[in-house]
Amino acid sequence: MSLRAAGLNTAVTAPDTQPTAEEVLDSQALQPQFAPAVYDPFSNGYGFTPELPAPEQPAADALWLVFSRDSLLLDGSSELPTDLPDGTEGVVFLGRQDGREAWAARLTTDAPEGFKFSRLRGLYGRIPDWLWALGGFGYQIVEWDRTHQFCGFDATPTVPDKGERARRCPECGLSFYPRLAPAVMVLLTRQHEGRPQILLCRSPQFPPGMYSANAGFVEPGETVEHAAHREMKEETNLDIRGLRYFDSQPWPFPHSLMLAYTAEHVSPEEGGGEIVPQPGEIEEARWFFHDELPQLPGRASISRRLIESVVGSLPD
Repeated sequence: MSLRAAGLNTAVTAPDTQPTAEEVLDSQALQPQFAPAVYDPFSNGYGFTPELPAPEQPAADALWLVFSRDSLLLDGSSELPTDLPDGTEGVVFLGRQDGREAWAARLTTDAPEGFKFSRLRGLYGRIPDWLWALGGFGYQIVEWDRTHQFCGFDATPTVPDKGERARRCPECGLSFYPRLAPAVMVLLTRQHEGRPQILLCRSPQFPPGMYSANAGFVEPGETVEHAAHREMKEETNLDIRGLRYFDSQPWPFPHSLMLAYTAEHVSPEEGGGEIVPQPGEIEEARWFFHDELPQLPGRASISRRLIESVVGSLPD
């Protein structure tokens, strides 16, 4: 996607003294997505802490997350297997969940008797939050491990690094780390006929009738803020101002980090553009009053929380 300067509104006056990162966060009243009773900067907030190097042998009470692509192996009670099934490969140590070792692997055969594979995305709300979050991390690591078995430069088989989450080429020394693709999401707001509205967009990949906040990937060389302006202009032709951070969410489908914002609309009378959906990316972009919303994404996505932060709580 091309980098467009139109509508970025980036001109600012630098203050005499640059504020610290903490002062910026405090001034914007940023709140964490999850605030545990005892703050642990190494935990994901649900009791999981990544760890390396791996133990030489799995503990007897280890948690086993076994995947087939993006599906997690569970029994009829939505419990993890207590042992590693036959036919697994790519075993990786993840870390510790509330003190218990957590391991992950890929299963190359059918699910064993009494178990079935369920797509991780559809398990949100059906399994505990800690397990869904751990499953998302495990899925990303297992897929990264599967797709980086060979060096992309000289095709030499890679080997895992014992001290950090990386695979290395023993021939040329090239290192491969888990991929992370930052993406920015913006919920645009305006006042129309004395009432508040939000802009929602419909992607061709969405289920019928579903709309969401506008989102797109951050390109090389961009800041997140620049990407927010560019994506909105590129996909809807609209201009924004007052960009304000909301929250972030790891999104393991397959390896994104969603950064969510709200922003204000720059009207055509103020020099902004009119809605023009980008062909192939946006089927429709529309303004909605808060009491006339269409079908929205489920609660597993940060987009739902972003929308509800503006319009208030909504029924499922």
